Amino acid sequence: MKEFILSLVAGWIVGVLFGWLKLPLPAPPLMGFVGALGILLGAWSIDQLKQLVLH
Repeated sequence: MKEFILSLVAGWIVGVLFGWLKLPLPAPPLMGFVGALGILLGAWSIDQLKQLVLH
């Protein structure tokens, strides 16, 4: 959880700096984030399934 919060804060700081300097954001469109979230959820669900079956 600590890494998640640090990553979120670092991203926010970079976003503020880029906005302040009027630079284009180095981030994919919203659908890119949704796709990445899907990948993470898929990998997490496989890990959970493995734990359920093995224990």
